[in-house]
Amino acid sequence: MFGNWLKTTVLMAAIMALFGFIGLMIGGKGGMLLALVLGGGMNLFSYWFSDRMVLSMYNAQEVDEASSPYLYNMVKELAGRAGLPMPRVYIIDEEQPNAFATGRNPDHAAVAATRGILQMLSARELRGVMAHELSHVRHRDILISTISATMAGAISMLANFAMFFGGRDQEGRPANPLAGILVMFLAPIAASLIQMAISRAREFEADRGGAEVSGDPNALADALAKIDAYARGIPMAAAEAHPETAQMMIMNPLSGGGIAGLFATHPATEERIARLRAMAGRAA
Repeated sequence: MFGNWLKTTVLMAAIMALFGFIGLMIGGKGGMLLALVLGGGMNLFSYWFSDRMVLSMYNAQEVDEASSPYLYNMVKELAGRAGLPMPRVYIIDEEQPNAFATGRNPDHAAVAATRGILQMLSARELRGVMAHELSHVRHRDILISTISATMAGAISMLANFAMFFGGRDQEGRPANPLAGILVMFLAPIAASLIQMAISRAREFEADRGGAEVSGDPNALADALAKIDAYARGIPMAAAEAHPETAQMMIMNPLSGGGIAGLFATHPATEERIARLRAMAGRAA
């Protein structure tokens, strides 16, 4: 748990540094101070409300035992096996098979699954996916992913301000207009690098933890193979509109290729599957 609090602190510090740099480029020292205040406020807001923001972005609808007994009871059983409080459960009305977890801690957590994944996977495979998401909750890295998603969007917004309003030097004089263009491109890349740094190892650990919770590594491996085969051909409008949230999903939901692949937040599916198959082999 301490390790993830340290990661969260480092992430917030990195975000504050980016906010300060962009503010300096936009408005000199005064702009830097204003950006730092804004960054601090955004950090606090993200801690308390970013999960609600992300669920709202995907128009996720909360369900209970009466409205969705299949999914709700599956999550309830797995949460018990993982020693976790019962999280809130949501369904996203999207055809692409995908899922994510969010929240600031296990007592304030939520898991969400698309209708596509509910329809595509067998009960055994879906159980593996939900165990993966609950592993994110148990490892307390849902706060990191949720904050990074919302703050990356804010950083991109500030970069756009730099582009439109130009930059000023430390004395308040107009700076080279190319600086604004440079910030516009570099800030989103820096935000993506922050997400990439925290996401890839996290997915491997959630795969391992999810396999332990479900007791069936091959179920998650089979689910990942299916999701990977189908998700690329089914666009998810909400994810395309908010690409900073892609790193929260069990599988990258974005359809873009090319340079976007340089900043992929998920490890190769083949490697994830191979690790799970090896885990199953050791347990046999």
